[in-house]
Amino acid sequence: MALDLVKEKWSNAVAVVTIGALKDEGGTRSSVVRCGGEEGLPFLFAEGKTPHRPVIAMEVLDVEPDDWPQSLTSAIGPAIKNPVEWAVKCEKDYKADLICLRLSGAHPDAQNRPAEQLIKVVKDILQATTIPLILIGCGEDKRDNEILPLCSQAAKGERLLIGETVQANYKTLTASALADGHNIIAQSPIDINIAKQLNILISDMSMSIERIVINPTVGALGYGLEYAYSIMERARLAALSGDKMLGMPFICFVGYEAWRAKEAKASETEFPTWGKQLERGIAWEALTATTFLQAGADILVMRHPKAVELVRKHIDELMKE
Repeated sequence: MALDLVKEKWSNAVAVVTIGALKDEGGTRSSVVRCGGEEGLPFLFAEGKTPHRPVIAMEVLDVEPDDWPQSLTSAIGPAIKNPVEWAVKCEKDYKADLICLRLSGAHPDAQNRPAEQLIKVVKDILQATTIPLILIGCGEDKRDNEILPLCSQAAKGERLLIGETVQANYKTLTASALADGHNIIAQSPIDINIAKQLNILISDMSMSIERIVINPTVGALGYGLEYAYSIMERARLAALSGDKMLGMPFICFVGYEAWRAKEAKASETEFPTWGKQLERGIAWEALTATTFLQAGADILVMRHPKAVELVRKHIDELMKE
């Protein structure tokens, strides 16, 4: 006897966030990216619509990274020395959906680059590329509060996704994003209660939930992935059940996390039984990414072109109803 499929009924949907602005919207992008909008759990199409497929952003640094393994830097080639060439390569050669520019050179313990140089990089990348841009600071709150508002103003009208705000330090960046028409990333340290509270605080500043993206702070395969997964799963279940303050798309910085893992970057000489380091690193990033897709990730920020290719094919398969 045939059994009927049990379908869950949800009372709410994830908000849709639009990144990038076309010329007739005041921007210069040739396309926009819309993420979110899920009416059910990931890829369970019988329970609810998934109007927008997960997207992949490729990470670009404003300075040449000095802590990436050679297997990662060599995949990008000489362009890694020039953030504009690097961004163009991500768009044209690797078919990224978005560029994610990380202003690592702004950090006081790194090059402490002046704001004028950072603004120029943002402007040059916007001029050289046509896809939407995610802009991330250096991770030092005081410095980010200094430079990100200036970069936000320089890109006014482009509807960037800017980050990251944290609970103790969200007002300046939120105000800048509001004034310049950008979206905001709300970062919470693997804590569903802090994530909700930060979203409430940002919303209280008149930022629409359709302009907020959650970074739940994930871990890589073998490094807390399962805990981050459970937090994302709880947040998404709460959102679908009616909690609008958790009903925003997720962004996961999987490249950053995966390539910090010892298993991804350790040399073959040091661990000969682990296999080829390049294959290990690509697999670590790809598996981390595909796991978080099942937890509801809407934006994956990745690094290695081969891992991007593998994950894109995986998304193609998952989106076949």
